[in-house]
Amino acid sequence: MIVHRRLIQLAGDVKGPIAVCVGLGLAVSSAYAAQALLLAGSLAALARGRWDEAVTLLLWAFAVIAARAALIWLRETATVWAGALIRAKLRDRLITRLGELGPAHLTGTRTGQTQTTLVDGVEGLDPYFSRYLPQVVITFTVPTVLVAWLATVNPTAAAVLGAAVAGVLIIPRFWDATLLRRGRTRWTAFADLASDYLEAMQGMATLRAFGAVGRVGARLATRARELYETTMRQLKVSLVETGVSAFLIQAGTAGAVLAAAAAFAAPGAGTPGPGAWEVFAVLMVAVECFRPVKNLSEYWHAGYLGITAVDGIEDLLSARPAAPDTGTLAALPGRAGGGAPELRFEGVTFTYPGRERPAVRDVSVTAEPGRTVALVGPSGAGKSTCVSLLLRHLDPQHGRVTLNGVDIRTLTLAALRAQIAVVAQDTYLFHGTVADNLRLARPGATDEELAAAARDAGAHDFIAALPDGYATVLGERGATLSGGQRQRVALARALLADAPLLVLDEATSHVDARGEAVIARALARARNGRTCLVIAHRLSTVRDADHIVVLADGAVAESGGHGDLLAAGGAYTRLVTAQEIPA
Repeated sequence: MIVHRRLIQLAGDVKGPIAVCVGLGLAVSSAYAAQALLLAGSLAALARGRWDEAVTLLLWAFAVIAARAALIWLRETATVWAGALIRAKLRDRLITRLGELGPAHLTGTRTGQTQTTLVDGVEGLDPYFSRYLPQVVITFTVPTVLVAWLATVNPTAAAVLGAAVAGVLIIPRFWDATLLRRGRTRWTAFADLASDYLEAMQGMATLRAFGAVGRVGARLATRARELYETTMRQLKVSLVETGVSAFLIQAGTAGAVLAAAAAFAAPGAGTPGPGAWEVFAVLMVAVECFRPVKNLSEYWHAGYLGITAVDGIEDLLSARPAAPDTGTLAALPGRAGGGAPELRFEGVTFTYPGRERPAVRDVSVTAEPGRTVALVGPSGAGKSTCVSLLLRHLDPQHGRVTLNGVDIRTLTLAALRAQIAVVAQDTYLFHGTVADNLRLARPGATDEELAAAARDAGAHDFIAALPDGYATVLGERGATLSGGQRQRVALARALLADAPLLVLDEATSHVDARGEAVIARALARARNGRTCLVIAHRLSTVRDADHIVVLADGAVAESGGHGDLLAAGGAYTRLVTAQEIPA
């Protein structure tokens, strides 16, 4: 049998649909068994020359066949329903888990592999739960009951039949380890191919620019060849197992019938009538004993796909979040009346896994309520790490981050995220309308509220000029908008969230000087009444900040106002000089 600890655990989440499929499957098998016994009785009646009894039994057999057809329709309908429900539940659980793991997990894995797990992996588990597992239960139940009944009719035939059924179920298991090993190899090859194809599609413009389409195409062809070869190696073993199972099924049926016929032909076996019925009963029941076994063999491929796909799902479900949701406070204390919070980094140190040097080291920063603090410094200074620590994508190994003096780790992640709105450097807009993208921040927002937030962000005019206004469908990642337009939509989305703490992470990094000026004016309006943390490479965007903190090599190099830092002639002055920004 193809089982896995994680699959059994997951089965508990969908035990209702599985139970329905098992129940209907048993009902169908019962109908097959009743049909077999009625046909055996009819043939025995014909052998005795009792035509009226034969016709009556045949009519009952036709009625059972009609009932069985209805049951099969119900079973298939239930299987489709169960499959859809199983896929929805599994994907919901996996997406929820991805949300718990956060960006820190995704940066360590290929997007294509995660996508393959969520799409193809779940598709592989659907038939495992909706067809294979129910059939396992049916396969152990139906032959057991039929062989036990047959033992009361012909013990010898029952023994032969029982041994054959056991052989069909046990002997192919000797190939399971090889099949699973080759199946995992095939799944890895499939995931690698899917990942490479996704990267090639996402980076097609770059590939064309560097004339690398042919080289990448050759690499994809090699990946495809590897997938083909691993599939064929798996298929060779599978065909051997299928052949052995088919032989045992035929041999078991023939052996049981021969045992019954031998008992019938033996001296003193009894009258021809009952003996003939025994032979026909053994023949018909043998077919029904092996029918669930053959169905299990047919569904075996579905089960096999499920267990080869489970490794990626197991990795996802067993991964530990970088910042687990262990907080217990459902709201930030002291904010019943609203108001901007005080933000503090208190002696914060964080080192990424596998690295010896801390990304931030003993960083202490304070943003007073309603004030704007800017973090500046060269690339790799630790600015983005500070944002990740604030958003709890990561947790510091030393020190703490607080809002109004409350360690953010004591807040639930939902409570923390309700306090913060973010405009990121790499703005992500989803394929959908402008309104859909804005309502990610507040699903119940009215059209008037959308427009108000867009006006504050300086985005309303260009949105209104789009072909369908706020109902215009944006391309993937907002590709139909310019960089500046995407940033303003992202800012409008952040304003719509109406959070008291606003984080601007390189919010003007992808726009030209004119676009930067437009966004800068929108940002100035957005900061009113909010505590604001600004991350910037372009120092022209932070000169009006209430306080500027310069990071270098993960530590605070200096801090103060724009004028004071320039007068000090230190690290900030060197950054300003390098960017040729007027004092």
